[in-house]
Parts: sequence; C-alpha cells; structure tokens
Amino acid sequence: MQAQILKADEADEYYFEEGCFILELSNSPADPDASIARARVKAGETTKLHRLKGVVERYVILAGIAKVEVAGLETQQVSTGDVVIFPALCPQKITNIGTEDLIFLAICTPRFTEEVYENRD
Repeated sequence: MQAQILKADEADEYYFEEGCFILELSNSPADPDASIARARVKAGETTKLHRLKGVVERYVILAGIAKVEVAGLETQQVSTGDVVIFPALCPQKITNIGTEDLIFLAICTPRFTEEVYENRD
C-alpha cells in the first residue's frame, strides 16, 4: 500500500437499498482490511434491519440524533460523538429521530462489499 490522500466528491453519493445515502470515502480492493463510508439518513427514516457477513461495522455519529437497535442490546439513543460497534452477523437498524439528517461514518473491517450485506426485514 502507498500513502495517498483521498478526496470526497459529493456527486458520488448514492442511495443504498438499506434506506440511507452512502458516500464511499475509502473502499478499494487495494485496501481490503477496512472501508470507510459516510452514511446519511433523512429525518424520520429508519434503515432496514440488516447484518453483515464476516464484517465488523462501527458507526461514528457525526451529526444528528437517532435510536439504534442492535441484537442483544436494548434500543438506545445515540448522538454526536457516540460509537456503535456491530459484530459480524449482528442484526441492526437505526432510526433518525431528529429534524435534520443523521450523518455517521460506517467503518468496516474487512472492507464492505455488497455481497456481505444481508437484509433481515
């Protein structure tokens, strides 16, 4: 791997079937150990219940307020600065309970690919 600086391009944001908008910040076969995406959930929206096969995911809440549902834990409110860790195969979903967009980083190890996504709804 070589040192590099990756620049985000807002035009690359896309809607993912999970129910949120995704901007891939770092996700490449050249760096298979991890991926970083910015996720955006509109006010009042809930992502689909899902899990990731063979991938640990971490949400770092950057803006907004939400309720997060994680298998094995009580539903909890999260906000700016909170980190939620989802082990592989852990069902999860998040609801934006605020009036503005919920924005968080989704950091996956190893990196996220669509093949690891499993809808549970």
